[in-house]
Amino acid sequence: MRKTKSPEEELESGAKRGRLPPLSMVRAFEAVSRLGSMRKAADDLNVGHTVVSRHVRNLESWLGTRLVDAGPRGIRLTTEGRLFAETVGMAFDMIAKSTAELRPAVSRSVLRIWCVPGLATRWLAPRFNQLQLALPGIDFVMRATDLEPDFAHYDADVDIRYLDEPKGNVRWILLERPRIFPVASPDWISKNAPIRSLDDLVSQPLIHEESRDQWRQWFHQAGYGHEVVLNGPRLWSANLTVDAALTGQGIALATRLIAADDLRTGRLVELLGTDVRLGGYYLVGPRERWNEVTLARFRAWMQQSIAETTGGQSAGVISQHDCAEE
Repeated sequence: MRKTKSPEEELESGAKRGRLPPLSMVRAFEAVSRLGSMRKAADDLNVGHTVVSRHVRNLESWLGTRLVDAGPRGIRLTTEGRLFAETVGMAFDMIAKSTAELRPAVSRSVLRIWCVPGLATRWLAPRFNQLQLALPGIDFVMRATDLEPDFAHYDADVDIRYLDEPKGNVRWILLERPRIFPVASPDWISKNAPIRSLDDLVSQPLIHEESRDQWRQWFHQAGYGHEVVLNGPRLWSANLTVDAALTGQGIALATRLIAADDLRTGRLVELLGTDVRLGGYYLVGPRERWNEVTLARFRAWMQQSIAETTGGQSAGVISQHDCAEE
């Protein structure tokens, strides 16, 4: 008969493995080492920047060695930090893999959605009642972010991106390759000279996202053959650029999805009659969970709802792909 260990013997057995640092410290350091930034790690863990910084400092104190050096170009792992990050990363990957094997692969009662801010705020959030009616019994948790989740660590169950094409150990469908076009508010239009051509447009106060590259690409695709010298504010996301256009600050680029409600109500007006497409909206998920019932039902709802918004003109709606890094 196997002898049951006493509490004292259990503690002694655990001590033989060596003391482990608090998991909160290790998790913070793992996120910093993986993302290369305290700010990105804080966003990833949904905590404050100071919390992540404090956890990393406390871990360094606990270990008695420096793991991270901060410089003008951001953080850099020390030699000890790189060694520890490699070990910690493998440990978290093993835990995530075992978790995936143990969790039921049929249906989930919670679906964690990460989505680019513009689509999340302007299109998906206003349709949450419809989504809940279509998938009763599911608790939806949505995060509007430009970051990409780490599916191996269960950051999210599904991710909706706007990009050229997904990469990594994932599966994806192309929801729509939308037309992207300039929009302005009726108030702005009434106070400024008419926009009848690309020459009229290029000199206007254009509203940019994080950089001016998107407008440059748009003018090139629209057939503007001259050198483009752009002005106007640079904001953080498509959501902010559309908000600025709504308040009469200038002209922004938008898609039918993120501007659908504003165009329908007349709060925004499309300028010119162009047909430019830069990138697409992709729904991305982990390969090993791709066929779970809840994820499959959510994909079907997204495809149908986007088709209804765009009048059934979504390009590539049924395209599905399995993507793995070499």
